[in-house]
Amino acid sequence: MFVALLVGAIAYATRPGPAAAGRGVGTIANRWATDTPPVRNAAAYAGYATWVDGFDYGPAYQTGAAAPPVPPRAVDEMAAAGVKTVFLQAARDDSRSPGGVVDRALVAEFVIRAHRRGMRVVGWYLPTFTDVNADLARLRQIESFDALGHRFDGVAVDIEDVEHVTDVTERNQRLVDLSARLRAESGRDALGAIVLPPVLTEVVNEQYWPEFPWASVRSDYDVWLPMSYWTFRKVSSGYHDGFTYNDESVRRLRNDLGQPNALVHAIGGIGDTATAAELDAFARSLAADGAIGGSVYDWNATPPASRAALTTLFASGPAGHLPRPP
Repeated sequence: MFVALLVGAIAYATRPGPAAAGRGVGTIANRWATDTPPVRNAAAYAGYATWVDGFDYGPAYQTGAAAPPVPPRAVDEMAAAGVKTVFLQAARDDSRSPGGVVDRALVAEFVIRAHRRGMRVVGWYLPTFTDVNADLARLRQIESFDALGHRFDGVAVDIEDVEHVTDVTERNQRLVDLSARLRAESGRDALGAIVLPPVLTEVVNEQYWPEFPWASVRSDYDVWLPMSYWTFRKVSSGYHDGFTYNDESVRRLRNDLGQPNALVHAIGGIGDTATAAELDAFARSLAADGAIGGSVYDWNATPPASRAALTTLFASGPAGHLPRPP
């Protein structure tokens, strides 16, 4: 009964329209409220993090009557494992998320639970670039999302879709446009750019996203999150290695940006196929490259043994003393 009242209060207080605080069931949840919006700085990207996408927690994305594999209560397990930041796919360009936000009440519960455990939540969105106005509108939904005074600690753009806009020149221009407009609307908030690892686009497959506009978007983002998924690479390539693939991608990324000290939070993956030795190598690359944080994609795909290994690696292992963002 208690949980039902809380969820109902969240759904009521976070629905579109006039604020509901102080009226009806909304008052039940007032003690979970905060009057201090988070300062959106690069610290939200620091340390050990994990990922939750819409397929992990959105009821509309499940088959039949199956329960989502990562409900908000999983935040308790994440906190116990030492996770500092949850990257939550809060909005999608998908008919199953007709309002943009995947599920307003569940997103609210994730954010509130995480904050009550001293964790941060970064909301992210994957633009398709078919309609820049629509992509920007969904990012605005993340920026403005408010659940009883709890807001996202950061906003990140997942820059990887190459299927919807196949003309590279046009796609680049739309990315530049979206990034500039988001930067202008975000003020001094720290924005994250989730990007394809340069080793993929410059070595493995130069045609995947050629001529990526690094120089044109470098001033629009504060933290760079390369998707260094070494588990996708063949052993024969030399890149099926947690250290090599991420280390080279980070070095290339900083060179492409012309920013040798660019803030990086590297993402390894995929969790269910990464070995303990590979996770250790990935953690060593984070320390060697001076990354401010790291994570493996995603919480649902990472088995308990690997989660435990990551807890150790970020607590006292090679990634245990990552530099804090300035």
